[in-house]
Amino acid sequence: MLVLLAGIFVVHIATVIMLFVCTIANVWVVSDIGQASVGLWKNCTSGSCTDTLSYGGEDALKAVQAFMILSIIFSVVSLVVFVFQLFTMEKGNRFFLSGATMLVCWLCILVGASIYTHHYANGSKNHYQQSHHGYSFILTWICFCFSFIIGVLYLVLRKK
Repeated sequence: MLVLLAGIFVVHIATVIMLFVCTIANVWVVSDIGQASVGLWKNCTSGSCTDTLSYGGEDALKAVQAFMILSIIFSVVSLVVFVFQLFTMEKGNRFFLSGATMLVCWLCILVGASIYTHHYANGSKNHYQQSHHGYSFILTWICFCFSFIIGVLYLVLRKK
């Protein structure tokens, strides 16, 4: 049981770190022609980044930014609640609060990544017609899977 708790804790920390990286890094879409990439915050071309995104004022991008920040907050809160419950909860109880918080994080990642995929991942709005997904975009979907697995495990897990 201790090994399972330690494994879940390590995966949860890895998920938090990956959420920070994918939200902060500006490599959501990468151009196949030249060295250019676009993120949630900046447009980077040949090593220099500018704050001006061609679609920076759109509500869809602001929603993606907000949901990704919320996912980080809920993931960190879930981790703190898990550690708190680990030391204060009676034996036989389940980690409902940490599981529910992690599932809210999962939902925020789902909404944010889905909005970005629908509006910006095809290259039409970022002016890179020949482009592919960057590591931040892929990390977001990996975090989506990990947060769902962690949330369900918290809900099912009993403290023994």
